[in-house]
Amino acid sequence: MNILQLYEFCLNKKGVTEHFPFDEDTLVFKVGGKMFCLTSLSEWEKGTPSLNLKCDPEKAILLREEFQAIKPGYHMSKVHWNTISIGNDVTNALLLDLINHSYELVFTSLSKKLQQEIAQS
Repeated sequence: MNILQLYEFCLNKKGVTEHFPFDEDTLVFKVGGKMFCLTSLSEWEKGTPSLNLKCDPEKAILLREEFQAIKPGYHMSKVHWNTISIGNDVTNALLLDLINHSYELVFTSLSKKLQQEIAQS
């Protein structure tokens, strides 16, 4: 996966917007105003890209045990977020599944009204 593929994959999801709320380097994807994916643009340029993705706490523990490239979320809640180093032992298919999982966790945490508004957009 490259940064353009990540960008297109995330923005093709319903209701997703892109932001730089922390600095000009950290690209954040949100749904309903809540973050589900963060990445450092400079790390992509250096060839050491990673993503911070929300994850079910029990699933997060299992993933960290199984994959060397999946660690507790960097600068995030270690319970609810993972940092995934791209290009290591995580396949593109798994990475896409984890992005989808993060999006769904955040989407389902939104109010029913907001979920309906996004679904109808």
